[in-house]
Amino acid sequence: MKSIILIAPPSAGKGTISKILCEEYRLPHISTGDLLRNATLNDDEQGNYIKQQMNLGNLVSDDIIISLVENRIMDNDCTNGYILDGFPRNLKQAKHYDNFIAKKNINMGIVVLLDIAREEAKQRILGRVSCSNCGAVFNLYSNDTRPRIAGLCDRCGATLTRREDDNSDVFDIRFSTYLKETKPVADYYESKGLLYKIDSSVPLPKVLEQVEEIIRREND
Repeated sequence: MKSIILIAPPSAGKGTISKILCEEYRLPHISTGDLLRNATLNDDEQGNYIKQQMNLGNLVSDDIIISLVENRIMDNDCTNGYILDGFPRNLKQAKHYDNFIAKKNINMGIVVLLDIAREEAKQRILGRVSCSNCGAVFNLYSNDTRPRIAGLCDRCGATLTRREDDNSDVFDIRFSTYLKETKPVADYYESKGLLYKIDSSVPLPKVLEQVEEIIRREND
């Protein structure tokens, strides 16, 4: 089974797609966010540094991110493939990753860009609400995922709430960061003939269908 790199702007559905694929194909999910949070549990110099930077709202250095990902990939459960979510985030990380897998004789795998227009992504963010009890997620601007009763969860009837960072200013910063840092990674892999581009503005089942077709084609 080939590994999968998922690249996406904010609110393109990368986290949801990653979770579904990991469960369906029994692949380990390698998320830089999870790796950093796990590292903060270690009472050592690196763990304390990461914790401090995260508490201050600062980005952790590329070198640490790269080291954490490379160490994770060498775990036994990654032998038959894995899904990278949030890595590589910039060109430096991408080139380090390419060199690393070449040295370790690891297959490059599949690179998928979940593409979505800025305004569509923004609408998803600004319309997103979630259940305070069961965690179900809805969107006020989508006919498919709008709650039947305004303000209440369809599943359990609890109150729906909005995340504090689901606002226009935060979205604009995140999307601009994506265009500056991560979009060049997609362009880099496209120039190497490795990128699959999928329109993730369509309903989730259609997005998943397209990703699974790529996986089947690449693993035949």
